[in-house]
Amino acid sequence: MRFIDEVKIDVRAGNGGSGSRSFRREKYIPKGGPDGGNGGRGGHVILEASRDKNTLQELYLRKHVFAEHGKSGSGRKMHGRMGTDVIMKVPVGTIVKDEDGVQLFDLTEDGQQAVLAYGGEGGLGNVNFVSSTNRAPRYAQSGKEGETGIRFLELKSMADVGLVGLPNAGKSTFISRVSNARPKIANYPFTTLAPSLGQVFMDDGDGFVVADIPGLIGGAHEGKGLGHRFLKHIERTRVLLHLVDVVHPEGQSITDQVHEIEQELRGYGDTVWSKTRYLVLNKMDSLPEEAHADVLAEADALELKYYAISAVTGEGTKPLLYDLYDAVKIAQADENAALDEEGSVSEARNVWLEKE
Repeated sequence: MRFIDEVKIDVRAGNGGSGSRSFRREKYIPKGGPDGGNGGRGGHVILEASRDKNTLQELYLRKHVFAEHGKSGSGRKMHGRMGTDVIMKVPVGTIVKDEDGVQLFDLTEDGQQAVLAYGGEGGLGNVNFVSSTNRAPRYAQSGKEGETGIRFLELKSMADVGLVGLPNAGKSTFISRVSNARPKIANYPFTTLAPSLGQVFMDDGDGFVVADIPGLIGGAHEGKGLGHRFLKHIERTRVLLHLVDVVHPEGQSITDQVHEIEQELRGYGDTVWSKTRYLVLNKMDSLPEEAHADVLAEADALELKYYAISAVTGEGTKPLLYDLYDAVKIAQADENAALDEEGSVSEARNVWLEKE
């Protein structure tokens, strides 16, 4: 399945059904009076966040989303049927914007729903207009038109830890070792062409989500390589794990590898650059024993908390996972404290649909 994280769709809610202009006509009941029922509401167009989805491909192929019109009312005070709502499932982390780029919704929780276009209200039948001065109204309302518009959907992956590094740093091997993710692994660059999410389970049953971001290259924040398109997927992460290859095939030093990625993180903006970041010295099992001291000394000079591991054998990963788990919990607590200080989270235009 192709990975799609941006899509433009045309949404049209259903029109409301017309009210009925009907009069009771039964044998032995002369002048039975008005009995026209109301029209049904038009169907809504609704998004629902689901953890079972990881791409916007279905909507990319669909393009146009139309809900059903409400049915007209009829005699005997019978109301028309409501139009069927269209509910589209999208990945958790989907943002919705209007044509002007204004953010309307941010679906961050599994099962969260938002109405992209409301169906038109059904018209009232003539039975609603009976009064002491008008016993036989001969008019009814037409249904209202449903909302229409263009909506832009953008996916930003929801994960606690984001893996960054140059191509072939071993990120895919690492995430497959520590989580339930099974990305493609091969001995050449750019084997990962889309973000991959994996759940890490700790001994107590709790855990955290880690995202493998496609390998970055110089100029990524300006759109080079897989670039800017995938840097956005680490905006929501709480901690960054920076993997470097201690046996780089082209002989690139650890310092140079770190600085190249740091330049891209800084260039993308403070939302990414300000995150807690750990350095991981990967493929230590492939490094001669006598070279270990030099590698660790070079890592010391970078002033980043670092871990020496082998993603292939799993050596050194346990202490790293425990520290990551603690860092995620601390970051989560800080976020909750910040929200408490603000009093309440702004829910403007972030609508949960109330079931009718």
